[in-house]
Amino acid sequence: MQLSPLQSRLAASVIASCLLLVIYLFLFSPQFALAVEFDPVSADHDAPELAYEIQDAESPEELDFRSSTYEPEFALFDRSIIGRVPENVATIANNQVTKSNLAPGVTMGYVFLASSVSSRETQDSDGPLELRRDLNGTQETASAGHGHEDIVVDTEISRRATKTLWISANTCDQPWRLSSQTTMDPPQLTLYVSTSSDNTSPGPQQGTTGQDAIVFTEGAVMYNVSLDRDIYMSISAPSVSTEYFDTTKQYNFELVASTDQYYYSYRNDTSETDLIWVDSDATAALLQTNYLTNSSDEVITTMPYVVFAHNQDNNVINGMRNSYCGLKGYAQIRNLDDGSSGMITMGLKNGGDQNLTRQEFYVTGLNASSNYTGFLARPPGTASNSKRQTGSSSIGGGVVFEPTTFQTKPDGTCTFIFNMTFCDQTQYAVPGNLTNFPNGTALAEFYDNYTRTMYDNFDKVLQQVPCETSSVAQYSLARDCDDCRTAYKNWLCSVAIPRCEDFSQPNRLYLQMRNIASPFANGSFVNQSLIDQWGDWQAYNSSRNPVIDETVQPGPYKELLPCEDLCYDLVRSCPASMEFTCPRPVTDFGFNTSYGRDLGGGSLSCNYPGSAHFPAGADTLTLPGLAVVGAASILFMVLL
Repeated sequence: MQLSPLQSRLAASVIASCLLLVIYLFLFSPQFALAVEFDPVSADHDAPELAYEIQDAESPEELDFRSSTYEPEFALFDRSIIGRVPENVATIANNQVTKSNLAPGVTMGYVFLASSVSSRETQDSDGPLELRRDLNGTQETASAGHGHEDIVVDTEISRRATKTLWISANTCDQPWRLSSQTTMDPPQLTLYVSTSSDNTSPGPQQGTTGQDAIVFTEGAVMYNVSLDRDIYMSISAPSVSTEYFDTTKQYNFELVASTDQYYYSYRNDTSETDLIWVDSDATAALLQTNYLTNSSDEVITTMPYVVFAHNQDNNVINGMRNSYCGLKGYAQIRNLDDGSSGMITMGLKNGGDQNLTRQEFYVTGLNASSNYTGFLARPPGTASNSKRQTGSSSIGGGVVFEPTTFQTKPDGTCTFIFNMTFCDQTQYAVPGNLTNFPNGTALAEFYDNYTRTMYDNFDKVLQQVPCETSSVAQYSLARDCDDCRTAYKNWLCSVAIPRCEDFSQPNRLYLQMRNIASPFANGSFVNQSLIDQWGDWQAYNSSRNPVIDETVQPGPYKELLPCEDLCYDLVRSCPASMEFTCPRPVTDFGFNTSYGRDLGGGSLSCNYPGSAHFPAGADTLTLPGLAVVGAASILFMVLL
């Protein structure tokens, strides 16, 4: 068939194009990649990088989404190729405690390399989800909905890495002030942080731009920053006056950078108090935590906290009150280096209406008539099992909580007792006599035996009441014999074991003077004007419980009166046949010398089982069957 001139030219062009294509493929052999759907570029234009991996000869080349940080895996190349650490800057690792001494006026630099932490170690469980490929795990084909059945992807759903570096540091030692020269506390260290490669040595010489400066607060600092690049930091010691401070002692600190949470932390929140002062005498005090459990079914076998205590007249820890290592090294009362608790006895105790768990600390070796500060802390490496610390990291080098203050009584009549078997919620100072009862254990045994005897007498009377009968045949449709037993025990333990305050305490409505005609332990007497005014009144000239004057023989003291609701609850809960009654508030020398009332505001204005110096907002106990703790004052009733 004869081709037309136009068809001839077309055929020649097609043949020439095919020959050129064959020559091109033969000479250059280009590689083609599969098209993959990428997410749109984010607003900050941080498009994901593509990384290639060299596979075995039989494995196809594959694409993967990689972290924006390049992490070299070739041992043959040193940092001269992949980047250098600045001179005079130390590299710190994740969760590694870095300790160092620092002379006043000196700055020490550090760097945390973003490449030292894989994205898996820094994943945020609250971050957004994405599909990731697992080149080493089981692989399946993508769903048909994507239209790419030949593309192999991972079925694992993982969290997109949200990297945060948590930087914390504690001051463990500092120059001591010369107390004769100044009342100032030692100046604080400063943490400097830079994320710019233009400022690899942050510090006081770099100005105010391109870096953040955070001054330590009472020996502790916390700061977090996004870990999307290398983080440069330094600790700088201030210049210290040799006139006012002993500069032969340098600063010592511990620095930790963590991708988990703050390794060291402190709480400066006064809305809740974690450590509660229960009571004290001249040489000892009992402190306790808030409830550690939410229900009686929860069991705690390991004590999560420790306590430090320090006399407020001693200034050694000033400037390190938020530092775990500072308190551990210099608090007057602390756990010893050999692991023993020294003057602190710790234990777990259940109590309250719901039988919840607290941790208690019995602190001895205190000075009389002194003011102390108590610090609750979680020691290094312990997980928080407290319901109040659910947001805390499971690891850590020490958490210091908001401190609490407490006082000791003068050497006198009051002796602290606790760990009683019958009145198990009674733990406070009671009228005592060191001659007749040289220690709190013997005194507690006396009070415990007495209250148990009185309760046995009551129980014999209650046994005559038909308790094991139908509800309509019982003495009350609202209360039963178990309620009566509980109400009587709460009342008996609070009334028969008076809560003692030193006679030197200022006169308050809820403090009742007792035994004013008796001599003090040193042989002296109260002011004669008080004896002339109140000496003829039995309520002022004797103890509420006669056996106290007969056996214990305390000197003058003041009693924190029991709460009036203890008496009211007793009358409501027990059969009318037992004829329990309470004094009426209008009777000045019946009610006012027997019971007290709750004044609110967290003040301890009346006594009840489990009472303590609860600050406002703390977990207070309530009287059984009542919504609030009321006032208290009733005549001492004894069933014979």
